[in-house]
Amino acid sequence: MYKVVFFDVDGTLLSEMDRSLPLSTKEAVEKLIEKNIKVVVATGRPYNLCEEFKAMGIDTFISANGALIKCNDNIIHKSVLSRKTVRDISSFAELNGHGLSYFTELFAMNGLGGDDERVMKALKETLSLTQYPNKMNSLSEDVYCLCLYADEREAEKFFIRFPALRFERFHGYVMNVLEETEVSKSTAIKKVLDYLNICKSEAVAFGDGGNDIDMLEYVGLGIAMENGDERLKQKADYVTKKASEGGISYALKKFGII
Repeated sequence: MYKVVFFDVDGTLLSEMDRSLPLSTKEAVEKLIEKNIKVVVATGRPYNLCEEFKAMGIDTFISANGALIKCNDNIIHKSVLSRKTVRDISSFAELNGHGLSYFTELFAMNGLGGDDERVMKALKETLSLTQYPNKMNSLSEDVYCLCLYADEREAEKFFIRFPALRFERFHGYVMNVLEETEVSKSTAIKKVLDYLNICKSEAVAFGDGGNDIDMLEYVGLGIAMENGDERLKQKADYVTKKASEGGISYALKKFGII
């Protein structure tokens, strides 16, 4: 019997077409909660961009791809970037005119790229944002994730300048900037399962992106959306319909979970 379901957000809970929440998905989540099956959001989004899911009754969130985990507003895990890394990357990005975003419990940017179509397109496609975010006020806050806005050619200078850091691309114009500390959705899921005292064989996960592969492989039942990454679909236990076509509800019913 499955006791917990982990959901990616964009392209999974939310439609890949317009980032709306399909009614069938909302009702499926409500049924899970009614059956006392734990629902967890596992997203690359910052924590403050998960408010609509709190309103649905979800109380556990893996945000920033696993760097911050909160249950009932209590932090159960966090992986904070060093102040030096944040300062150095910020200075180099400003020197070279590149947009940089900061995931604290809120979301802010470095003030660059607001007039760049590539940056604004990436913000809309990754976080459903249509306006340039506020500028980061202070680099003294805990930063859980940094995102650099650059294509491969532009990013090369960052690779050379910061050889000890990892740059993981998840969008054509955006990449995560990571230290050696392991941050991933599967690592975060393990921490949540330990916290809830649930075995991974009793867990289900839904996703659509390349950063969901490890999550789907880790749990007992990994389900990919039809609109998802081809590599993910090859690794999944099952491929359901598109998010916009009620794929969440369809799969949960197919496996008798709701």
